[in-house]
Amino acid sequence: MISNIVTAVIALCGVADTTKTLETVTVSGHQQHEYQMRSSQSSVQVNRDYISSHFAGSLMQTLEGIPGVKAMSVGSGQSKPIIRGLGFNRLVVSEDHVKHEGQQWGDDHGLEIDQFAVDRAEIIKGPGALLYGSDAIGGVLSLQSNYVPANPIEGRVQLFGRTNNSQIGVSAQLGGLHGRFFFRLGGTFIDYADYKVPTDSIQYYSYQIRLKDRCLRNTAGSERDGNLMVGYMGNRFHTDLRISDSYAKSGFFADAHGLEVRLSGIDYDRSRRDIDLPYQWVNHLKVLSHTTWQGDHLSVEGNLAYQNNLREEHSEPVSHGYMPKPDGTKERRFNKSTFTASVLLRGEWKKHELQGGLSGEFQHNRRGGWGFIIPDFETGSFGLYLCDRYVLRENLVLNAGVRYDYAQTHIRSYSDWFETPVDDVPTYKERSADMRRHFNSFTWSAGVNYVKRHWLVKANVGKSFRMPIPKELGADGINYHIFRYERGNPDLNPEESYQVDATIGWNNGVVEFQVEPYLNYFPNYIYLNPTPRYVEGLQLYHYTQARVLRCGLEAQAAWHFLKHWELSAQGEYLYARQKSGEKKGYTLPFSTPWSVDAGLKYSFDWKGEGFVSLNAHIVGRQDEIVPPEKPTPGYWTLNLSAGKYFMLWRTKLSLAFHADNLLNRRYYDHTSYYRLIDVPEPGRNFSMKLGLEF
Repeated sequence: MISNIVTAVIALCGVADTTKTLETVTVSGHQQHEYQMRSSQSSVQVNRDYISSHFAGSLMQTLEGIPGVKAMSVGSGQSKPIIRGLGFNRLVVSEDHVKHEGQQWGDDHGLEIDQFAVDRAEIIKGPGALLYGSDAIGGVLSLQSNYVPANPIEGRVQLFGRTNNSQIGVSAQLGGLHGRFFFRLGGTFIDYADYKVPTDSIQYYSYQIRLKDRCLRNTAGSERDGNLMVGYMGNRFHTDLRISDSYAKSGFFADAHGLEVRLSGIDYDRSRRDIDLPYQWVNHLKVLSHTTWQGDHLSVEGNLAYQNNLREEHSEPVSHGYMPKPDGTKERRFNKSTFTASVLLRGEWKKHELQGGLSGEFQHNRRGGWGFIIPDFETGSFGLYLCDRYVLRENLVLNAGVRYDYAQTHIRSYSDWFETPVDDVPTYKERSADMRRHFNSFTWSAGVNYVKRHWLVKANVGKSFRMPIPKELGADGINYHIFRYERGNPDLNPEESYQVDATIGWNNGVVEFQVEPYLNYFPNYIYLNPTPRYVEGLQLYHYTQARVLRCGLEAQAAWHFLKHWELSAQGEYLYARQKSGEKKGYTLPFSTPWSVDAGLKYSFDWKGEGFVSLNAHIVGRQDEIVPPEKPTPGYWTLNLSAGKYFMLWRTKLSLAFHADNLLNRRYYDHTSYYRLIDVPEPGRNFSMKLGLEF
């Protein structure tokens, strides 16, 4: 019942769109048309079987095969989502109806979510601010881990590993239904070593750095996750309480963070599994309460959540600039708490399906350590929205909605703990001034869905917004992990976006194709602008705003032949151009190049279900850059995937195998975390997983 309500909630406002369900139950005829007609934006939905059988390391690496979706790799153990070239605070990650609030602005860590606890994932392409508010200007990754057990005792155990970084891991989930009460608990443990690249050396700031055994020193890490859900499920009433905790520790590439190998006495080549300085750890605690009531013509849903994201960065203490050598290794500490509440009502009246909601959020962040990049802050916000889905005919549906948001941010002052000469007078230099900013925005969306026989046509137009975050307003410090000095801009205005997108699809069960063009205009896009100035030995980047035009498309086609075979191709292209400001005429930093995937898949049925697929991934050269970016050569890789399910009595045995870069080619990802220092992507890598469900 809960999943049905959630699907309807997303659909009513036109945020979930040409939903193509991968590796899940196939529906046909009227049911398929009804499902496609629920909304007018583009989205893709995958279930737990797809996530399990396409396991490729991190959650985003598993989902990366979806057109328009990329994984920005952070070393070898984590990755961040990018949708249509937008990520970080332009993309909302929602877990069980609640926006996930970590340090998502950071380039150097992934999602603090246990991917093995996820039952279903939906990727919404394009603005989703109507339902999710600020930060959903580029898209939404909606994760659900609310599966309710159907038996007194059931569960699953998964063992997995990867060869490139010698990863090993285990995950287990156990649940049960007793009368109307249910429970579910689980845990995951992962440990991985330094990862390998297909090169013997890299160059960083004119230093030639040799790599022992082709390993990136100090990129090992570990992860521990736990979760618990208890609840009650009645005929009309459902309530549950969920608690999850995610902890991860990982090293930073030692040759980049201040050239530690050159200056340090640590033996970084002693072991591939050591996590030496510099390193980071993050712990994310989430407590969530979800309650629904379903009437004949009205349903009510309420969510309350508390999240605490605690992160520390440790490094060998060194003096730089006027800062003396500090005590201890704690360079930075971020302690962020978030309180969230929302209420949603849905009703039906004649041909209208109406939905309204109210949401509020409060954040509290405190910093620590001897290094500085962002100040302490508090933010508060609330949003109110109303959506309507009007069914003109069975094959013609209109969607429309409006939303109002208000937010305020208080950034606290901060001064250095050491003195700096200013006009020959020793001064505790102020890095962040006390500041209060207020923002409000009115957004809207409208769309149409039309289907006739094998054809599907959708169109959507809307306005979204994003409030500037405290880092964009008040940053002033060195970001060693991205090799630059970053400075905020207290005068930034809220970012706005106007977007038109469409979907044209045709499917007769044998041949199918789909094209999704989009146009995106930002009157005031916020981004880090590289300058020719240097501060404390690193290039200065400062936040600025410019008019930006983005357009692109995703296309995919498939031919099902000889019963078990499928030949497919999909591709994507993005064009971005700054229309004002210092970099007028340039693209945006780290813009994704065009890419094409061609695959051949064989599906078989022998006492279970399974598949084997071979994929060629082709990426074009990226010459559209914003200095100091480097042009990135094009490349292609050959990849293999296989999955199989077996039913053994009352248990289900699953096997998954994934091989990346079979030919061990050396190539660079233009959006990679380490691209600026000439680090290629990992070499040949095999991922394997064995699962047992009972």
